[in-house]
Amino acid sequence: MSVHGLLLLLAFQLAGTALSLWLLPALPGPILGMLLALAWLGLDGHGSEALRQSAGTLLGYLPLLLVPPAVGIMVQWQRIGADFWAIAAALVLSLLVGIPLTGALMQWLIRRQLGREGRP
Repeated sequence: MSVHGLLLLLAFQLAGTALSLWLLPALPGPILGMLLALAWLGLDGHGSEALRQSAGTLLGYLPLLLVPPAVGIMVQWQRIGADFWAIAAALVLSLLVGIPLTGALMQWLIRRQLGREGRP
């Protein structure tokens, strides 16, 4: 893992946290940091190889980050059970909205890409 890439990831998270504290308290700092990193990668073109290497290494440990939320769900099972139907309705509604929206967006992006390449 590249130390330079890891420092870049931490710098983006720190910048996102600072931005969240000072200007946009409604948005979480790590999300803003991720958006800053995305903007930087968009401006940089292909992105930094060091950042890509560090992110790829950390991606291998992603399942470990999912353990605490799973434990939290099991600990709060009675609360979740009390609102089961509301949670189920929200999940089904988001699925019914999200899948067609994703399909339409993908078709639009493919048409746009083909138009840029000059293909019919």
